[in-house]
Amino acid sequence: MTEIASPHISHPRIMVLKVQPGTPPFRIVEIDGEMVCEARTLTDVLEVAAVCGITVRDLDDPDVVRWVGGDKLTWMPH
Repeated sequence: MTEIASPHISHPRIMVLKVQPGTPPFRIVEIDGEMVCEARTLTDVLEVAAVCGITVRDLDDPDVVRWVGGDKLTWMPH
């Protein structure tokens, strides 16, 4: 019997999507695949995670948070 190895694909609970235009600009936050808020700051991401029972110790850990279209410091559209 031959086993096929599959690469580990990280599926973090928190996804922060790209910056959306607005006044002020915002990023959509998904937790467990469900849209939970429009974040305007990094603090908003941490607060909604805490409300959902998630403690974030490292915002740069891709197993915890996936930043789409920029990193944790990207809050203005390009």
